[in-house]
Amino acid sequence: MNRTAIVTGGAQGIGKGITRKLLEEGYRVAVCDIDREAGLEISETFAAIGEIIYIEMDVSDESSVQNGIDRILKTGAHLSALINNAGISYPFNTPIEELALSEWGRVIGTNLTGIFLTCKYSLPQLRKNQGAIVNIASTRALQSEPNSEAYASSKAGILGFTHALAISCGPEVRVNCISPGWIDVSTWQKSVNLKAVKLSKLDHEQHPAGRVGEPSDIANLVAFLISGNAGFITGQNFIVDGGMTRKMIYEP
Repeated sequence: MNRTAIVTGGAQGIGKGITRKLLEEGYRVAVCDIDREAGLEISETFAAIGEIIYIEMDVSDESSVQNGIDRILKTGAHLSALINNAGISYPFNTPIEELALSEWGRVIGTNLTGIFLTCKYSLPQLRKNQGAIVNIASTRALQSEPNSEAYASSKAGILGFTHALAISCGPEVRVNCISPGWIDVSTWQKSVNLKAVKLSKLDHEQHPAGRVGEPSDIANLVAFLISGNAGFITGQNFIVDGGMTRKMIYEP
């Protein structure tokens, strides 16, 4: 049986790490990404690892999602996993008094409505195949910096959507969520944007785990959550942040 996993936003960053891990685990991976350049590049560079296909998709656009998933299924895919990773943070530092409704809508449309759409069109096959869904949220669903209302709201919405969908879809489909903290994705971009960020000793040491996160930290958990080993886990949010949300911080 050729297990197929869809990874949205799978051509760069955390999504790229998830794509690589699932290919290594033997999945046929459909990378759905709006960035065609990045999508074609990852299709070429990861082809030696496993079977990968690229589907150009705007997750905020219903016709784009429906057509993209139809294309995947027409390849004979045995869809067993959906990883909803696509997301944007712009505009991140805009005061709410200056935030345009269109900017708010773009973030919510991509980060939250996009998950609704991919689930809507994937669920018939996922139910049939007893599959699993993993949604990628953020620790910013739980804590915030100033002027991040759109992003925080979209990520908090993912948490609620996850546990609601888990109840709606059980027992056929398990649905879980991962909230990453600081993950260094600087070396997981497309070639034209590839530039390693130099992290300081303090960057690492401020984390109780002793380091900044890597895409593999998220990818490894994704692989577990969609596997049979996680068969009794659904409706949960897993915080992967090196312990930062448990750390009490006061101004000196």
